[in-house]
Amino acid sequence: MKNKKQKSGNSIVRVMLIALGAAFISGIIFMYLRSTLISNGNEEIWNIINALLFQDITEEGAKGLGLLYIIGTFFLNGLQLVIVPLVFTSLILAVGSITDLKKLGRIAYKTVGGFFGLYVAGCIVAGIVALTAKNSGLFQISTSNITGDTANIVEITSANPMSILIAMVPQNILAAFSNNGSILAVVFVACVVGVLMNMLGEKAKYLKKLTEEANDLISLAIDIIINKLGPIAIYSLITRAFALYGLEQMTPVLSYIVLTIVTLLFFLTVGYGAIVAITTRLNPFIFLKKTFKVGLFAFSTVSSAATLPLNKKTNTEELGIKENVADFVLPLGMTINMNASAGTPAVPAAGSILLFTVLNGMGYVNEVALTTYALILAINRPVEMILTSLNVVGDATTSLMVAHSEKEINKNIYYDREPLKVSEIKENVL
Repeated sequence: MKNKKQKSGNSIVRVMLIALGAAFISGIIFMYLRSTLISNGNEEIWNIINALLFQDITEEGAKGLGLLYIIGTFFLNGLQLVIVPLVFTSLILAVGSITDLKKLGRIAYKTVGGFFGLYVAGCIVAGIVALTAKNSGLFQISTSNITGDTANIVEITSANPMSILIAMVPQNILAAFSNNGSILAVVFVACVVGVLMNMLGEKAKYLKKLTEEANDLISLAIDIIINKLGPIAIYSLITRAFALYGLEQMTPVLSYIVLTIVTLLFFLTVGYGAIVAITTRLNPFIFLKKTFKVGLFAFSTVSSAATLPLNKKTNTEELGIKENVADFVLPLGMTINMNASAGTPAVPAAGSILLFTVLNGMGYVNEVALTTYALILAINRPVEMILTSLNVVGDATTSLMVAHSEKEINKNIYYDREPLKVSEIKENVL
């Protein structure tokens, strides 16, 4: 049974990699085609291609087919549909399975501590790289030739990051459950329900059974969405992203993109690998290999929330982390463990909003600063794709650390070993 799951997981990775490779090739072709057609005065031809494949059909006045847009949006909407029920049922079962409230508090303490530790490690690496790049003159970029209206930028709404704590307790439970942006409130309610189920004991057995069956139903739906629709959705999303940005927007500030991507990939591989090796004494290469598809999926969807189902599946079925830990750490991490853009919602472009908040708070509100910010937004898509991968693999890293410290990890599953039979154990003892 385990070998079958392992082969299935490897097959999914291969198909996703093929889809990603095909998307890169197609995207570059369309990107070049777009630039060539527009520069040669054949913009009408590109408009036809755009309407057929890439157009956002929800825009006012849109008349195109938008085939790749439809596929990508259908896939993302399907994942968004199951996020709230998945988080709610998983956390209830996770908290409800921990009858020892001291253990629950200990897991929560270790989880938050793990998130904070990753924040600190990420800030140190980013600070060193940024300071080195600045001192080397890498970012001596002139904005004198940049034109464009930046008035819309200052209208971005910013808020105190601590306000997320207030939003944790919902005024209306139905409103919280009808909006994926209120996921922290769902986490809070689920934890409360789980604790109350523990206190009720046998009186809540039917509620627990119902929650388990609902969780099984959601898990099956997630498997179908990811395994059947995932590869073609990855192709559609990546191809469309490349085609829409074009060469004229991908070329500026290349040094920023390259340096940021290299730094993120370094922390994603060397950083997380070292943290896993030091804190758990487990083989970090196995961890990186098994979480690769999670990072790849996050790279394609650019959403921590959309990647949660696959992350949970990988944690429990391939890393050997017990469900009570994974179901607690991962939904919480999706909400607050944003190593790449701390404290922002688990949705695309959240980091860009935080960047504007920081610039505004530091007094960088002049025309040059705002124009440079607009330029960064124009070419920040590939960076945000890797930022999302960093976030979700960081959740898995924390989950592994907490599970190891609580002895809630099956090392046979982690190392892909078949468990010893009773007769073999006796022989080894003798």
